[in-house]
Amino acid sequence: MTSPTFDRYCDEIVTQTERLTAHVRGADMMAPVLSCPGWNLGQLLRHVGGDHRWAEEVVRTRATAPIPDDLVNDPTAYPDEDESFLVPWLLEGAASLSAALRAAGPDALAWNPSDEQSAPVTFWARRMTYETAVHRADAALAAGTEFSLERDLAVDAVEEWLEYSTFPEAFEPRPDLPDLLGPDRTLHFDATGAGQWLVDLTGKSPVWRAGADNATATARGPATDLLLYFYRRPAPTIETHGDTALLDLWLTRAGFWLEV
Repeated sequence: MTSPTFDRYCDEIVTQTERLTAHVRGADMMAPVLSCPGWNLGQLLRHVGGDHRWAEEVVRTRATAPIPDDLVNDPTAYPDEDESFLVPWLLEGAASLSAALRAAGPDALAWNPSDEQSAPVTFWARRMTYETAVHRADAALAAGTEFSLERDLAVDAVEEWLEYSTFPEAFEPRPDLPDLLGPDRTLHFDATGAGQWLVDLTGKSPVWRAGADNATATARGPATDLLLYFYRRPAPTIETHGDTALLDLWLTRAGFWLEV
């Protein structure tokens, strides 16, 4: 399946935000977001809008080092806000980020938290597309509305997660968690009818590729639900087989550090 283009990502940041606001119009901003414990719906919107503004500043200034992320990580500072402010504020931030990305172009360099530190801003276009989409799922759950995502986007988001799962933060030894790597440790992920991937944990670092072999553990279901499973959101259609403890450990270690 062909990956989305840079322009598609720029479009989707706005589209996913518009669809998010459609989920929450008329909803109680104080409603709890069960998939983001401790947050209400208004705080979730604050977090997403903070993400957009933070990434926009990184891209616009071509930052070469991290910038303050208070808007992203402290939405609890805004416990009670009105939809009439939050919805236009959220849409404004998405439009500004999309415009900043287009103005920079896909090959412009800026800091990002990957192992490359400075890389093309396509990273931010892709990351903010799926940051917004997954939090749209949170908003839909909190508001009691239905969430769906185009299959090509869900597959690309799954592969984004798999890429992060090979970064050192996802597998280096930690005193608070069992070791992830070891013999006879392979994971098979099957997005029904959309793609299959194998994650090999038997070497010095994880390796993933398209395809399927006999694996230690398997998770299978529609692409969108597989994405939600990766992010530990409700995904009732996902079936798991084999060493489910290894799957759980991998999910814990592979979680992207910008994601709640």
